[in-house]
Amino acid sequence: MPHRKSDSKPLAVPSSRLSRIARLGGLASGIAGSMAAEGARQLAQGRRPSMGELLLTPGNAMKVAEQLAQMRGAAMKVGQLLSMDAGDLLPPELAQILARLRAEAHHMPGAQLKKVLADSWGPDWLRRFAKFDVRPIAAASIGQVHRALTRDGRDLAIKVQYPGVRRSIDSDVNNVAALMRLSGLVPKGLDLAPMLAEAKRQLHEEADYQREGRCLARFGALLAEEPGFAVPALHADLTTRDVLAMSYLEGVPVDGLTKAPQAERDRVMTLLIDLMFRELFAFRLMQTDPNFANYRYQPETGRLILLDFGATREFPATLAQGYRRLLRAGLAGDREGVRGAAAEIGFIGEALPERVEQAMLEMFELSLEPLRSPGLFDFGNSDLALRIRDGSLAMAADRDHVRMPPMDALFLQRKFAGIYLLASRLGARVDLRALLEPHLEDGGQA
Repeated sequence: MPHRKSDSKPLAVPSSRLSRIARLGGLASGIAGSMAAEGARQLAQGRRPSMGELLLTPGNAMKVAEQLAQMRGAAMKVGQLLSMDAGDLLPPELAQILARLRAEAHHMPGAQLKKVLADSWGPDWLRRFAKFDVRPIAAASIGQVHRALTRDGRDLAIKVQYPGVRRSIDSDVNNVAALMRLSGLVPKGLDLAPMLAEAKRQLHEEADYQREGRCLARFGALLAEEPGFAVPALHADLTTRDVLAMSYLEGVPVDGLTKAPQAERDRVMTLLIDLMFRELFAFRLMQTDPNFANYRYQPETGRLILLDFGATREFPATLAQGYRRLLRAGLAGDREGVRGAAAEIGFIGEALPERVEQAMLEMFELSLEPLRSPGLFDFGNSDLALRIRDGSLAMAADRDHVRMPPMDALFLQRKFAGIYLLASRLGARVDLRALLEPHLEDGGQA
């Protein structure tokens, strides 16, 4: 979660299950009403409207995004998950609506904030602090961050969870999923059940700030001797299931480095890509949320600050080994080896038509281009992202054979895509092959 001033407006979070269901019910009714009116208008003009045209009006898109953003919690998060994890599988119009939810959320009013803190720390909680900034420095889907100074001199970032988030997760996910299905835009062949089950599981984990604190501490220990990284220190005495206390680290947005010297942009992305490979092959522990705001930069030290470990995911050794085989085969130009590794991971199944399987293998080969390039790969001077997007859209158009990848692989692909997008934003040049090769041998490099 970013350490920056929030421009959002205070808006109370609907915390009861009934109030949240009512919000979504009202949203569905409002959209249905506007669709009926628009359909009648088009019929009067002699046109035969499609479901997609009726749903995807600017007004309806705004209704969906605004309502889910106001609800926050799982309702907002599931939209973010669907937009980022299934952006290549869902129709582009629906993904575009959901992508609006990546914007910053509103924050809690002061009275609601104080109640959450009193419930977590007791009624006299304010006595622990010399200063507590009531206006958040960041606000997102599940919680918001405040800066505070304790009486014993600790400069902290305090993440506070919105009330009602945890107990509303399952119903929020189910209701948003129903809204998606009612739209008629989710491909019939796409089984959202695994993604929705995973969304619930991940959200329950992300809503447990004590778990996030443990993940934060684990990454802090793993990178303690790394001069290029800084991880906030966990302050366990102030951390509860609803409140996460960590040291405050000053930094600037990493995606703001577009004007930095080329060598510095290259160094920053080399650090992040190397860390990503180590997360998969050495740590088998990855922070899977590629939001740019989770990376900050310290101009005075050149260190990268890593934030927000709620989406930390452990991977089994079999997955790391499957990707190792996939990459080795791909780099060797062994298409049959790529196919075997892709089947082992779960990308390819027996029922997949030959044309779809071949299209998928071509996509794998396309994505390996940066790794095959000798020396530096110039992210800022490549049209690879556009070619991958076009290939993905072509595959998604075959709606009868859309296949959901395994969830672990889906989260990995999400991280890969996010890092690629950041490298492109910075116009970085990185020797990817040199970073990957130490991990290609069985056992990899720690």
